[in-house]
Amino acid sequence: MKFVIQRVKKASVSIGGETAGSISKGFLVLIGIGHEDTREDADILVKKMTGLRIFEDENGKTNLSLADVGGALLLISQFTLYANCRRGNRPSFTDAAPPAIAEELYEYIISECRSRTADVQKGVFGAEMQVELCNDGPFTVILDSNELKNKKPGSQE
Repeated sequence: MKFVIQRVKKASVSIGGETAGSISKGFLVLIGIGHEDTREDADILVKKMTGLRIFEDENGKTNLSLADVGGALLLISQFTLYANCRRGNRPSFTDAAPPAIAEELYEYIISECRSRTADVQKGVFGAEMQVELCNDGPFTVILDSNELKNKKPGSQE
């Protein structure tokens, strides 16, 4: 599972010209779900993401979390994060989870985020969406559940 987390001043997602979700200060999160991903992977990434201290404190240090700044989440499903571009010029998406599995995990992630964050907005799974954002920094972090699960002994979290 992959989360591309962008610290934003504002972000929105529209479908067919209608706004489906919008936030001010917070994270726009693109969520890629692979065919081997589980709820355990989702739990690891949600916990890590909501605890990230990437907002600036009064001294300009990235030391504050989403909760510390009263930030919101905009969660967007994006299977293209599993694009395989090793061969040719047309990406393959065979590493992405089938839609039924991916949608169930996407909804689970939304539910878990709502239990940790007051303002959680979302896109529509499988829809053609237009995403707008004002990246703050820019500041972008990529979380991959395989990397987080396979930490070496003695490494820092």
